[in-house]
Parts: sequence; structure tokens; C-alpha cells
Amino acid sequence: MWSLGPVGFLSPWLLAGLVLLPVLWLILRAVPPAPLRRRFPGVALLLGLDDRESQSDRTPWWLLLLRILAVAAVIVGFAGPVLNPAERPAPGTGPLLILADGTWADARDWPARSARIEALLGEARRAGRPAAAAVLTDLPDEIRFDPAEAVLSALPGLSPRPWQPDAAALADWAEALEGRFETVWLSDGLARDSRAPLLDALESHGPVRVIQTPRRILALRPPLLDGAQIALEAVRTPTGGAAQAVAAAHGLDPAGVERRLATATLDFAPGEATASAALALPPELRNRVTRFEIEGARSAAAVALGDDALRRREVALVESREARETTELMSPLHYLRVALEPQADLVSGDLSALIPARPDVIVLADAGSLPPAEAEALQAWVEEGGLLLRFAGPRLAASEAGRDGGDPLMPVRLRAAARSVGGTMSWGEPKTIAPFESDSPFFGLPVPEDVTVRAQVVAQPGPDLADRVIAQLSDGTPLVTRKGLGEGQVVLVHVTANAEWSSLPLSGLFVSMLERLAISARGGADAAADLAGTTWQPVEVMDAEGRLTETDTRAAVAGEDLAAGDLGPDLPPGLYAGEAGRFALNVTRADTSLAPARWPARIAVEGLTRPAERPLGGLLLALAVALMALDALASLAVGGRLRAGAALLLAALLLPPVPGARAQDAAPPISAQDEAFAQAATGSVVLGHILSGDAQIDEVARQGLEGLGRTLWQRTSVEPAAPMAVDPETDELAFFPLLYWPITDQTPIPSGPAYDKLNAYLRGGGMIVFDTRDAGIAGFGTTTPEGRRLQAIARPLDVPPLSPIPEDHVLTRTFYLLQDFPGRHQGRDVWVEAAPDEEPTPGMPFRNLNDNVTPVVIGGNDWASAWAMNPVGMPLYPVGRGLADERQREMAYRFGVNLVMHVLTGNYKSDQVHVPALLERLGQ
Repeated sequence: MWSLGPVGFLSPWLLAGLVLLPVLWLILRAVPPAPLRRRFPGVALLLGLDDRESQSDRTPWWLLLLRILAVAAVIVGFAGPVLNPAERPAPGTGPLLILADGTWADARDWPARSARIEALLGEARRAGRPAAAAVLTDLPDEIRFDPAEAVLSALPGLSPRPWQPDAAALADWAEALEGRFETVWLSDGLARDSRAPLLDALESHGPVRVIQTPRRILALRPPLLDGAQIALEAVRTPTGGAAQAVAAAHGLDPAGVERRLATATLDFAPGEATASAALALPPELRNRVTRFEIEGARSAAAVALGDDALRRREVALVESREARETTELMSPLHYLRVALEPQADLVSGDLSALIPARPDVIVLADAGSLPPAEAEALQAWVEEGGLLLRFAGPRLAASEAGRDGGDPLMPVRLRAAARSVGGTMSWGEPKTIAPFESDSPFFGLPVPEDVTVRAQVVAQPGPDLADRVIAQLSDGTPLVTRKGLGEGQVVLVHVTANAEWSSLPLSGLFVSMLERLAISARGGADAAADLAGTTWQPVEVMDAEGRLTETDTRAAVAGEDLAAGDLGPDLPPGLYAGEAGRFALNVTRADTSLAPARWPARIAVEGLTRPAERPLGGLLLALAVALMALDALASLAVGGRLRAGAALLLAALLLPPVPGARAQDAAPPISAQDEAFAQAATGSVVLGHILSGDAQIDEVARQGLEGLGRTLWQRTSVEPAAPMAVDPETDELAFFPLLYWPITDQTPIPSGPAYDKLNAYLRGGGMIVFDTRDAGIAGFGTTTPEGRRLQAIARPLDVPPLSPIPEDHVLTRTFYLLQDFPGRHQGRDVWVEAAPDEEPTPGMPFRNLNDNVTPVVIGGNDWASAWAMNPVGMPLYPVGRGLADERQREMAYRFGVNLVMHVLTGNYKSDQVHVPALLERLGQ
């Protein structure tokens, strides 16, 4: 195929006929010949006569041009022109090397890149060229050019990776390349230092062309804890006008189900590459966050994992009653407060009141023997995963705690007397701290020479003492001991928490040791530098699309490697667990920036996607036929032989055919997305919820309808499928028998076409349940923002007159007998279509009310929250107060069952009350 710009020709040799067009012009110009002029006297007799047939002495130029264009259209049409031909000739005939960056930036459109690689291999196969394909993030040991068919079969094995290509590995790999070949490089569009050296190496082996499509790329830097707020920062490329990105915080709810907990909007100013936002969350909710994700950006860089650095641990400080009467600087907890307050939530009080609050850590400073009840409760708390940190002091040394070795709240057995300078068990001089052993959680921390210990409680030697010592003095005396207790651990620091027995609380080592014990949250870069000497086990790894996968087969990594953060096959991004907690290794860093890739002018760069191929031959031949028909008309007109009938006939032939008025032709085409929506909504009974504009409210609505569907499965013959979110602006409503519409003060007002669809739905027998969810704070009407918004939304709707549900309405007996319709709240009227004023039939308990299904049900009891269940069938949200909550939830389920049965069966239950009258008439 020969190409001329975007047009290719299947038979380009036919275009040689265009050279004959000037000759044809001259021939047509000479015919007919010019007439001879002679004087003839008898011509005077012809004056005044009309010659019905005339002949031009020369063909008009515009008629010649029309004929030339018709002939040219025929020649070009038979040459097989194709607009945007899919098959483009390869510049060379030798081997073809296809390279893809294969980074996280490729993950979003990797299917399109795979399709392009497949097309390139198809061209190489047709040309008989050997080929090879590779991604730069997972380089093969050597490049081997095989038949294109073999490379095509291995194409599914190529996939992007969540890291950047290693520059040193690229240089070594490029140096090992041999021979001549052509390279097609699929770029991810990001600038990096390794591009230029690799491009030079590839050009030394043959021509290089690049496939790169301009697109917006977003990345989310690791979140930072700034006081009580979480600081989020995103970067983009290329910069441009103002733009927004939404970052969502995901985490586990109390039932262990992952949910979107909060969102923050990142606003990019015009021309700016970064945008930031601060997310303020309550401590309990903040501690549940596991990751942040830019919505709509499917890549590993758009996901930032959270770890212990985001979690402000709740630390409970307990001191004896005597210690509370000392001065602040002498208080055993003063230095702990100073060290922990910037990074932890501190609480203080009596031990009996703090244990039920379930803090992360409880600190006992110089506490002796505990009352049996408190000791038992504290032991149970530790066994469930708590960390008990104890500091020594005069009261502990004088008590009997730990003397017999049977105290579970002491890691080691203690001697009866404390050791101090000048005491009974005296030192000659204060002792320093010995370097930490490799198996200690403090390994790698530098020990200042000026930190000394003047007194301590001494551990009794025993067979298990060596295994429990994690820090010791220069003479081998234990300084910090630890033991496991159930899922938790007990740690004892053998000196005081103040400066009474040592200078340790006055040093930075004190704060670092607390960090290693996971007492306070780590703080980003400074904490990463303290990872030296630790070992971390990967528990979840991330792929290029930002999805996490649990793992227990990967080898542990050293803390130094985590601190360096050089991602690769041996160090993938993800979540790593160690003795000090969890560490999140993200794709991005705090200084990550993005820039578009720039290529030299000598490199040909084309887009990833190609326009659709369109043959032009038929169009040109049709044009030639039309031009020939016009030529016939023009020739008749010039010769004066054109008749009205012939003109109309030729005009009719030239006009395009009018399509038949068929219904299927008039109907607009159905998109694949609409077809999939219709199939999902009609495959079974499906309940829908109309989007409220609030993502959290919409999630509750979905959970509520799922819980109601589970109840229907268990109690009735109705087996609904999963509920679906419905947007009246774009979605078809007729598929759903019931629509639940939660109303907020920000619910958008539908457009005119949407109101037309809503009114058609209501007139066609559908039911909309409006729920303002405000029954707990107001009565029905306009006293709340939700009520006023409902009035604004319902004003254009074709809603009949409404009234509270009467006692004999069909809804009160569709499946269950009900007189109350609670949700999460109760005590509020529920409004339906008003019943006609008629007296009940004598002897009948009910009136003939609402022969059809009420089109609307309006209330504010927050039914979705009462219906909501987790995947295992447990309620998600509290209902009511006290012991009556489960009864109220059960009545909410029953009302939901009645709603669905009412909309599906209509007036079935109402017809039953007329059975006696019908039998009487049949008897007559």
C-alpha cells in the first residue's frame, strides 16, 4: 500500500492515468470543430425563424472541467483510496524491537497499548520480519528476535509494573544489544533521566520512532499528619488550566468492611503542578484509614497507603496518687507528656476508668502492686493486644510486685532492693548504656555518651532473662525488658520516667526508644532514617493499577532498603510489618514531581490511537457517476435539447434515496453502556436508589436496599438482585418497580427532561419512596433544610393529593399487619396518596382504598439506615434507644417488605375484602 499523507492506495499504479488528463482536456477542447463561415444571400429568408436545435462552436470550459473531474474520480476510485489506513509500511525490513516503558503511568490505558503492540506485531508478521517485545520495568536477560507469531503468543505475559525503570540496569542492558534493528518505543509520557542515554544506544542500532499520547497524569504524594489534620498533596502533568481532583480516604468500618470514609478536593490553580488539601477526621475515624486514592486515576501513583505514621495512638498515662502531689518537673509522667504529646492523643486518669476506654498503650509510672480487680482487667486488656509500658521508681522498688516471679504484668522477676550509686548494691560511678544488640528493637539507634544511669531496679537472674532483655547497661545489667502476653506485650524500663534515677528522659534517645516501641507515631522522613537495623515483612503488595494483594511468601527486607525506597521486583510498593508496627512504602515520595517527556526533533512521534480506517473508493465512484449525470444535463442544456421531463428524471436519479419510515430506523442507537444497564436492571427484580448528590448517603441507601433484599430472600418469594444506583438525567427508570430517594439539603434539582421521565415513571405504576431522614429532629413540613428541598423537588412532579397512611390502607396488611412504620427514627407520619372519601362496606373491616399502587411514599424515618446490613447479615447502624432497638429494626424490615409486596402485587390484598360481595353477586 502506497500512502499520500493520511490516504493510502491499494492499487497506486492506476494513479498513472491522471497524467493523461491534460491530453484529454486538449482532445475535448478540439471537439466539435469550429464551423466555416460563408456568405450566402439566401440566409435572409431564414431571418425570424427559431432554430429548435443549436450547436455550440466550442465546448464551454466549465463543461470540460466537469468531465475531467469525472474521469479523475473514476481513476482515483479504482486505485482503492483508504483514509487512515490501518496497515502502514514499516520503515525497514530488518528485525523490529518493540519497547514499552511499562510503568504505573501505563496502567490506566494498558489494554490500548497492548492492542497497539499487537498491531505492530501483525504488521511485522505480514512483512516477514522477526520481532521482539519487552517492557523496561521488567527487562529480559537478552533480546532475541523471533518470528512475530511467537512474540504474539507471549504478549499476554507483558504487563506494567508499579515502579520506574532502573537507570543502571537499563544502561547495562542497552550496552549488551547487538546488530541492526528498528525500534518502536511506547512511552508513558513522563520525563526521566534514563531516556536520553537509552535513546542514543537504540539509535546506534537503527531508526527509532516513538508512540506517545498527551494525557493528564496524576500522582498522590504520601499523606502527612499535621497536628490533628492529614495533609494531602497531588501533582500533575502537564500543567494547564484550573482543575480538580478528588482524593478519597478508604478504611475498614467496625464490621471489617472496607468503605470510603471521607473525601477531600484538591484544586489545581492555572499553571500549577501541585494541589493540596487538609482532611480533618476524628481520631477514631483517622485511625481506620488504610489508604488514600485519587478517584478516576487508575494507577499505583494515585494511591497513597497509610501506616502508623498517620495514626495518633491513644496513650493512657497512669500515676500514683502520691505522684500527683509532686511538682510538675518531678512528676514521673512529665517527660513522657513532653515526648508524646506532639504525636499521640494522651489521656490520663485512674486505671479502672482507662481500661474500658481501650487505649492503645497504658503507661504505669512507678506503680507498685495493683488491686486484684484492676490487675485482672489490665491483664485481659494486654492479652487482647494492648501494650503495657511500666517505669520503675521508689514505690515499685519498695513493693512486692514481681518478687515471686508469678506476676503476669511484670516481664521479669525483680530483686528486693534497688541498685544505686552509694546504695546497698552500689556502683562506683554511674553507668552508661551499652550498644543495642541486633535482635533488639532499638538496634541502630546511636547511644549518647552523656546518658548515664544512677539507680535502677534489678532483675533476678533466670533461664529466660537473656531472651527478655532488649536494652542493657555497659556492665550487662538489664535496662529494658519485655515479654509477650497473649496478643500484647509488657515492657519494663528499669529506671524512672523522670530524671531522678537517670539522664535518659533528658535525651533524644528517650523519644527514639519510645518510637521503636511503637508508643508514638512515626513522622515520615525522620522516622525512615531510624529504620536502620530493623527487618520488615511485606504483608500487602501493590500492582501498577494500585490494587493491593496479600502475600506471605515474600522474603523480609532490611530497614535500610525501606528507608532508601528504591522500588523494584525485590522491593515492591505496599505495606510492610515489623516489630515497631507497619510501614507504608508508596510509589511516590514527598518530593515527587512529574514532567512530560520531551523528544528530539529527529524522532518521529505518533499517537497511541489511530483514527478509524475508511475506504473512499465507493464514494469517489459515486461522485464520478453524479458528475457524468450532470455532464449529460449540461450537454443537453447547451445544445438546446433539454426537455422538462428528462430534467426531472435525471434530477430524481441524482437525488439520494429517502430512507423508509421504519420504527427501528427512527429509534436512536442503544449504546453498549445503556444495553448493559438494561440487562442488569431487567434480569431479575432490582430495587433502585436515586443518587442524592452525597456519596456517603448514597452508600447508605445501597446498603439499605441490599439489607432489604436479603430480608425479602429469607421471608418471601421475591428474590431481588443487587440494588442499582439510578440517575434520572441519564438512566431509564421503567426497569425498577421501586425507587428509594434519600433527600439532603444539597440534592440537585432534576432538569426538565428528567422530570418528564420521573412523571412518566409515576404514571406508569412505579413507586418513589422519598426519605428526608430528619424525623429525629423535626416534624413533617418545611422546618428542616431537607423538607424544604423535598418541596422544591416535588413541585414539578405529577404527585396526587397526599395524606398520612390511614389505618385501613393496603400498605398496613400487604404482607405483615402493621400500624407503625419506623426506620432508624420513629414517631412521624408517613404520607401516601390520599384515599377517596367513602364509608366502609358493612361487615367489612377495610375500605376499598387506593385501587392502584400509591405512586409516592414520603417520610423521614431514615429507613435505609435501619435496613442496612453488612455482607454477613449484621446491622450496620444503631436504631432506636435501649432494649427496644431490635424491635424497631424488625418493624422497619417489615415495612420494607410491605412496600415491595405492595408495588409488586398492587391491590391484591384490597380485592380480598370484596370476596363476600362477589360471591353474593355470583349467587344471584
